[in-house]
Amino acid sequence: MAEKKLQPIIIKRGKKQRHKPHGGAWKIAYADFVTAMMAFFLLMWLLGSTAKGDLQGIAAYFASPLKVAMQGGDGAGNSSSIIPGGGTDLAKVHGQVRRSDSPDDTQKRLDLDRRAQQARLDAQRIRALQAKIDAMITENVRLNEYRSQIRIDVTPDGLQIQIVDEQNRPMFDSGSALVKPYMREILQSIGAALGGVENHLSLAGHTDATPYGNGDRGYGNWELSADRANASRRELVAGGMPDDKLARVVGLAASDPLEPQEPRAAVNRRITITVLTHEAEERLMGMRSAQMPTLTLPTQPTQDNSPAATSQ
Repeated sequence: MAEKKLQPIIIKRGKKQRHKPHGGAWKIAYADFVTAMMAFFLLMWLLGSTAKGDLQGIAAYFASPLKVAMQGGDGAGNSSSIIPGGGTDLAKVHGQVRRSDSPDDTQKRLDLDRRAQQARLDAQRIRALQAKIDAMITENVRLNEYRSQIRIDVTPDGLQIQIVDEQNRPMFDSGSALVKPYMREILQSIGAALGGVENHLSLAGHTDATPYGNGDRGYGNWELSADRANASRRELVAGGMPDDKLARVVGLAASDPLEPQEPRAAVNRRITITVLTHEAEERLMGMRSAQMPTLTLPTQPTQDNSPAATSQ
């Protein structure tokens, strides 16, 4: 036992081998990767900060070779110089034929761009005009009393301003187009707010469904609504609204009730002023806004007609 304990302990250690020195190839690959990522993020930033129209132009540019191959058109084949701005190649005789971009197509694109720009301008003007009229009503103590009878809404046709009757506060004398004093004040104030309007306007008079006189044979709701619209037009013009900005003045009688479920309700008796968008002018009147005439419907009641009801 003692001899075993005295035996030497031998520890064998492996010989460490030194690694071969690394090359620099990984550095080049890493540098390429970083450069590619930087270019990618730069491209994403440029795309994010580019306007939609410019993006469409870029897309059309890269789609041009396929477009030329399929339909013909402008491309590298009919370029007069390899370098843009490099001058005319005198050796060139024939190039590609432009078939897809005809003058009609170009005009259509220009018309679409014009309409889109005009729609944006209309929306800005209508929002500004709505804010102006709201502020005018709020700041004017007298007009603020009648705020429940003034309704302002933005519709597909433009800014719609409606002045409606209340049961105990009508806008006109019963069965006539004589404007009440408070209604005159409302109309002239709105006319002042419309003094600098750039769009054309539509003015419509409405009655309720209560029969008036012998309207089937003479003076009735149609004539009454037209007369009230014309009376309102005169007050708006007196307030400062340009008369040449009126596109039409119409009487709609009870054909367009505000409360269809209650055709004889007081709110159906109203005056509607609409600041039209250019698209609405062309759609409703079938005319270009720059050539829009003023149309009025003056009518006079006959002497032998008498109202059958006095709730108009």
